[in-house]
Amino acid sequence: MKSAAASSLAGLALAACLGASADAASLDARYDVSLLGITLGTASLSGGIDNSGYKLDITAKLTGIAGGVTGGRGSGAATGALVGGRLAPKTFAVSSANSSESRTVRMALAEGAVAGIDIEPPIDEKPDRVPLNESHKRNIVDPLSAFLMPVTGKSKDAACNRTLPIFDGAARYDIKLSSAGTRNVKLEGYSGPVSICQARFVPIAGHRALRPSTKFMAENRDISAWLAPIAGTDVMVPVRISVKTMIGTAVIEASRFKVDPGVTASAARN
Repeated sequence: MKSAAASSLAGLALAACLGASADAASLDARYDVSLLGITLGTASLSGGIDNSGYKLDITAKLTGIAGGVTGGRGSGAATGALVGGRLAPKTFAVSSANSSESRTVRMALAEGAVAGIDIEPPIDEKPDRVPLNESHKRNIVDPLSAFLMPVTGKSKDAACNRTLPIFDGAARYDIKLSSAGTRNVKLEGYSGPVSICQARFVPIAGHRALRPSTKFMAENRDISAWLAPIAGTDVMVPVRISVKTMIGTAVIEASRFKVDPGVTASAARN
């Protein structure tokens, strides 16, 4: 799962700031993916959120020369509930593929813990892989549900002051967010303030301890996410994620961010 950290961080950049005090909304967002300023692909995030739950779908693919060479693509879905201003994930599934391999991960979750998991093909055993135990599968959220950041009260900066405890099926890690101010943006479907978060990746278990990329990401100080509001909910989702990689800075940035307040999660499924 080489790209688990980057995928999750990318997902964080979608977490949006607190909107008006209403009950529900549907989201339709499109993102451009670039490296060193060169567009490599696109991603889309859609779904619905209301007082009783959420349903999210994400797709991504590389385009142009990169897509022709690697065939990189992926998709995922997550469902869950919002309980007392907190996420309670229920299901998570993601499939990814390139020209040389593909993998599907499915998880069922209950009360913040993994209730069942299937990974096909299984993750290879490696001598330097930090062992997972059952404690690493409790008090967690899946990578896609982590895109949603509930915010209670009136402080939009609260979205950045949190730690996301993520388990992706193969690895357990934290994404630690801290506030770095605000700015105004103008996108198709949204114009207004976003909260800027600095992010840190903290590997805990399941990762390859001797990999240079693991050490690089753990020491990386150049990770940020911009969070914009999903009007009609008390939830935030990222509109921009920037991650310094070993070969340059990767950016996932929204070109469209359309929200329909009042549309329920169940209606967004249809």
